[in-house]
Amino acid sequence: MKKQLVDYRGFSLRKLNDPRFSHIKLLWGWIAYFAMYFLTENLIPADRCHPIHCALDDVIPFNEYFVIFYVGWFFLVAGSLAFTLFYDVPRFKKLQIFIMITQAVAMLCYIIYPSRQDLRPEVFPRENVMTAVIRFLYAFDTNTGVCPSLHVAYSLGILSVSLKDDMLPWWAKTVLTVIILLICMAVCFIKQHSAVDVFAAAIVALFAELIVYGKDYWLPKIRKQA
Repeated sequence: MKKQLVDYRGFSLRKLNDPRFSHIKLLWGWIAYFAMYFLTENLIPADRCHPIHCALDDVIPFNEYFVIFYVGWFFLVAGSLAFTLFYDVPRFKKLQIFIMITQAVAMLCYIIYPSRQDLRPEVFPRENVMTAVIRFLYAFDTNTGVCPSLHVAYSLGILSVSLKDDMLPWWAKTVLTVIILLICMAVCFIKQHSAVDVFAAAIVALFAELIVYGKDYWLPKIRKQA
């Protein structure tokens, strides 16, 4: 188990500018995101949104059991941020900045090119606990503001930060990679997103990757290979 890097017992909001705690201010990005999410969800009507669809969407069947991975994403994001916040502050900064970049780009896309998907089944092929959870998700999260998928973008950010952690064993990286792959698939299998949203999220994640790691991680590797 990693040793906790920062002792937060002495933390208070008045100490946010203290060098020991200043990284916590990055979490304000979530407040900005949720404010923009609320505005885009409520001020952009569905009839102004462009339907997102591709041929691959028609091939992917609805499968309610993928909701396990879809919901697991929430715990993955919260757990990754909490763990790095306490045990690896430099990686916390990288991860949170990565997330903030994807949030900013996604919100810009939602405003400039409002999107929606019309893939949700009108009637579920089966009724069980999983479909009940999906029904709740459909009510909680509308079918607008979908391209790119932040579910996918965040997941790729977590994977990027984790794969660069030399302290993380190979088997843990392998398990995490499989889980994140299943999360990326889940958004399509439970019909929350089009495959287009997944590919768009990958491009946004690549953009964030270049900003966060391009100079300090990838450029030295390229120079070493040259």
